[in-house]
Amino acid sequence: MEDILVFQHDPAEELGIFAHVLEKHSLSFRYVRLFQQEIPTDDWEKVRALVVLGGPMSVYQEDRYPFLKWEKTLIRTALKQEMPILGICLGAQLIAAAAGAEAYRGNFKEIGWYPITMTPEGQMDSILGYLPEKPVVFQWHEDGFELPKGAHRLASSLHYDNQAFRVGKNVYGLQFHLEVTPAMIGRWMDQHWRQ
Repeated sequence: MEDILVFQHDPAEELGIFAHVLEKHSLSFRYVRLFQQEIPTDDWEKVRALVVLGGPMSVYQEDRYPFLKWEKTLIRTALKQEMPILGICLGAQLIAAAAGAEAYRGNFKEIGWYPITMTPEGQMDSILGYLPEKPVVFQWHEDGFELPKGAHRLASSLHYDNQAFRVGKNVYGLQFHLEVTPAMIGRWMDQHWRQ
């Protein structure tokens, strides 16, 4: 049994540098390849944490990607169990939606390196507080989300009010990509231009 389940929406989206951090701390993980219609059958009592990666789809495209509906149900279950969760890009939007907030098509595509602004609470956060006040982070999204009820906004940007949030003590949503490597960015660009 792996310590961490990783919901993967696209083969090009992976843990990147986060995989090395987990391995360094002897934490095992397993990808659940949603793009191959893989359904996790793990015993939730034995799963220690959940990572929900990004992907090219949108939260509201359940008709095109039916797994999004049951994925949100699984995230709701994890939220109720107070399981640690990290959502990245689409993953953050899915956490927000599972917690009752709206995800929507934005008015601006953030693709590339953009500055974000850490809120005072974000600067004091035990996880994200190590970032500078105005870090430049990699973005690849057009969708945004409302802040879930009771969530704490940790970062915003010029075009999107909600760039990072925390629910409780152990659930984080990041609209941006701290996990990317140069090779991942190259694969995303190749994939994007082929489409």
